[in-house]
Amino acid sequence: MPRARSTNTYRQTAVIPQDSGSGCFSGFIFVPFIVIFVSAVLGLLAVKASPLTPSLSLGQMPDSTSSSLSPIFRREVLYWADSISRWASASNLDPNLAATIMQIESCGDPRATSSAGAMGLFQVMPFHFSAMDDPYNPETNAARGLAYLARSLAAANGDARLAMAGYNGGIAVIPRAEWTWSAQTRRYVQYGVPIYNDAVNGINPSNALNEWYTSYGVSLCNQASQRLGLP
Repeated sequence: MPRARSTNTYRQTAVIPQDSGSGCFSGFIFVPFIVIFVSAVLGLLAVKASPLTPSLSLGQMPDSTSSSLSPIFRREVLYWADSISRWASASNLDPNLAATIMQIESCGDPRATSSAGAMGLFQVMPFHFSAMDDPYNPETNAARGLAYLARSLAAANGDARLAMAGYNGGIAVIPRAEWTWSAQTRRYVQYGVPIYNDAVNGINPSNALNEWYTSYGVSLCNQASQRLGLP
């Protein structure tokens, strides 16, 4: 969502045959030619429709129903592992995408607050809550945050990289040229996409996550650890 990031400096075609007319084909030649041509077209369509491994370098979403939460995340985020899986399933999201957002936004601190007023696990801005909501309630915060992430992913046509940009800078940034994105949004994607790709590929430990942690996450995660009572 468009907002400053949390409590530290990081916040941030099928081929359509043309009518060939009668031409100069005889009936005996024309029929097998049509059969061969149609078979070729159907073959092309089958190739295009076949499931492909997602291009993780582009940050595309894998099938969320077959995805499980990776162990690469910091222990403060893994504290919420069961909840993340449940929340992600309710929003039809890959739990690794949800966990990546939580990792960067709050490192699992349910009371995290940014200078811009973003709140909770997913650093949701106040205008996403109703008057009856408790923004710091993990269930409520996750419902509002992941609903926005799902909208962002839909606007990005399933491209998780663009969805992250939309979550940080607002959905309106998705169709815009990347050079127009704020430095904060570009940095968000710079760290978020490699972490997400490592999670999906099972790369453990994740150098990308360690780099984020060293550069921006130490104090954030220490705060989360204290808040959760982790040793």
